[in-house]
Amino acid sequence: MSISWFRNLLDAFLCCEAEFKAVLVSGRDPSQFSKPPLDRLIPDLLERAVKALDVCNAVTHGVDLVTHWQKLAQIAVTALNQNPIGEGQVRRARKALNTLLTSMVFDDKENANSNFHGKWTERTRSFGRRGAAAASALNSKDRTAGNFRSLSWSVAKSWSAAKQIQAMSSNLVAPRGGESTGLALPVYIMNMIIVFVMWALVAAIPCQERNGLATHFQIPRNLGWAQPIIGLQEKIGEDWKKKEKKGTAGLLEEVQRMEKVANSLVEFSDTFVFPLEEEKAADLAAQVAELAEICEKMEGLGPLHQQVREVFHRMVRSRAEVLDVVDQVSKLSAPAPY
Repeated sequence: MSISWFRNLLDAFLCCEAEFKAVLVSGRDPSQFSKPPLDRLIPDLLERAVKALDVCNAVTHGVDLVTHWQKLAQIAVTALNQNPIGEGQVRRARKALNTLLTSMVFDDKENANSNFHGKWTERTRSFGRRGAAAASALNSKDRTAGNFRSLSWSVAKSWSAAKQIQAMSSNLVAPRGGESTGLALPVYIMNMIIVFVMWALVAAIPCQERNGLATHFQIPRNLGWAQPIIGLQEKIGEDWKKKEKKGTAGLLEEVQRMEKVANSLVEFSDTFVFPLEEEKAADLAAQVAELAEICEKMEGLGPLHQQVREVFHRMVRSRAEVLDVVDQVSKLSAPAPY
């Protein structure tokens, strides 16, 4: 679960989302949205999309936090790459690495709201029912501008990523009988993809309150596309169980490697004696080179951040388009005035 893997995952998600919207909306008779089972499934899909927007916001802040860890690690790399290395460089590296590790071991609930920005301001939810002012601004400004600007709001202090994923995965039932041959199946598939992608992001990237994050959700094995997702789900779920026991900062590969090397370098700094022995110098150089490589791979955090925001904007736009169809249905079904 590396940065590059998540970038591929989000690319695939955006492709699926575009194809799904074409199936659901393009050239579709609006009256179908008012008939079973779509009259029940469409509102459920829209509500799930709202919850996914909150997850995107939380993940965006989590990516910012990991970027801060990268900067701290880079400070240590720069200090320890000095030649000859002395007490001053080691103290500087140790301070940066201790700050890094202290941030990593924060409880998940605190991790999203503290440390590198002091304390993030509590703001309203993405499209919460209480966010009337936000919804008004969205309708008046963003729609007239023809695009949706970044809604970089944090989530409420009591918000839980684990509970949000649980809410998204509840009532997610595969269509049966005649429903399995109509639009109900694409809606179910898209719902499942949304839940899986958001769940994987929460498991890997620091988010607020991840304790008790579900390790699996039910997917019928008889569906042709189910096996690859089930395989990924089982692997991620097992890794998450180990993560919760160890209390590490998430499943992102680069973060796990960074934590391991940072701990080793802190141990080195505690026993540092000048001048450095040749064997210890070689071992130090190898660890610093590994940390530098990890920092280099973390340059992908910027593009990943943009992709998460693109997922956010795409879901906002698609949700608006589906709501437009629902509005058409409402107008068609309204009784004629006399």
